[in-house]
Amino acid sequence: QVQLVESGGGLVQPGGSLRLSCAASGSIFRLDTMEWYRQAPGQQRELVAGITRSGSTNYADSVKGRFTISRDNAKNTVYLQMNSLKPEDAAVYYCNVMVRTYGDSYQSRAYWGQGTQVTVSS
Repeated sequence: QVQLVESGGGLVQPGGSLRLSCAASGSIFRLDTMEWYRQAPGQQRELVAGITRSGSTNYADSVKGRFTISRDNAKNTVYLQMNSLKPEDAAVYYCNVMVRTYGDSYQSRAYWGQGTQVTVSS
């Protein structure tokens, strides 16, 4: 019913930049909170950044000042601009989106993207 497709991951040198995208499609009435998580090998999945429908944002302390989350409601897409990347940023990044669908527009359900690999290495 709802599909999230992530893109933008890849290999970058320390200090470089990447922009991740997560596009939602399907029977979407409205997108609510949209978030990015990441998980490195042997580590717990952690919340990196989130943005509400009204545009309020929050970030993990480790990425503040370097990452920027944004959304385009017309395109049903959330972005994560990652600058000044560090080796410790390497992980699989997942988007998580709260979606209201047609037929059940009064509640939100969580949907996950497939994950995209970010590698930071010289």
